[in-house]
Amino acid sequence: MSTNLNTSLGNNLTDKVAFVTGGARGIGAAIVRRLASQGAAVAFTYQQSAAGAEALAETIRAEGGRAKAYKADAADPAALAHAIDDAAHTFGKIDILVNNAGVLRLGPVEEFSLEDFDVTLAVNVRAVFVAAKAALPHMGQGGRIINIGSTNADRMPFAGGAAYAMSKSALKGLVQGMARDLGPKGITVNNVQPGPVDTDMNPEQSDFATSLHGLMALPRHGRPEEIAGMVAYLASPEAAFVTGASLNIDGGFAA
Repeated sequence: MSTNLNTSLGNNLTDKVAFVTGGARGIGAAIVRRLASQGAAVAFTYQQSAAGAEALAETIRAEGGRAKAYKADAADPAALAHAIDDAAHTFGKIDILVNNAGVLRLGPVEEFSLEDFDVTLAVNVRAVFVAAKAALPHMGQGGRIINIGSTNADRMPFAGGAAYAMSKSALKGLVQGMARDLGPKGITVNNVQPGPVDTDMNPEQSDFATSLHGLMALPRHGRPEEIAGMVAYLASPEAAFVTGASLNIDGGFAA
């Protein structure tokens, strides 16, 4: 690993094992890199970005870290659970679960298909529950479950996002309930709720992006690395007293 980076970040995840869903690109890849840079072994899933996923894992290994990529569709409970079980067998445990995989299907209610509705629920909500159930047998005291939600759970200022906003709002209730269930086991459960973030799925240079900036206190997209920084904090020992929270990192989008 990079000595300078590890030193500056405190290397406080040494001997920890993280599992990240949807970790091959965008916010997920930034989370994988950040957790690895702080000493964690990182397993992560991808669905289509095989070349990018393997390149990311190889880069981490070349820098002295431990990483493994798994092809698994978050909407497939068996595939997701199998990947988590295999990662736990490979690395010995799961300390940190980051549910990052998500889909964004937009459209007015009268035109929104049941197929898109079901996919939205399957990936954005059910997969979070499936992954948590699969990870818990491998997770002990001090475990962390971190979900990537959305500021749209609190504010949906444009048409067409009803199903998406519903799915991200559902995570807030799930997190509060799971925090109660798992608190006695010393496991924290939290949501990170990004606003617009500059990725290939939501580039900052677009007419849509400009319209979003007009709704924000900080008129710009976030960077994937900024989201990863909040995830790293929640994964760290410093966040041991944070649980059941949904934390916006949205440039004031929901202010």
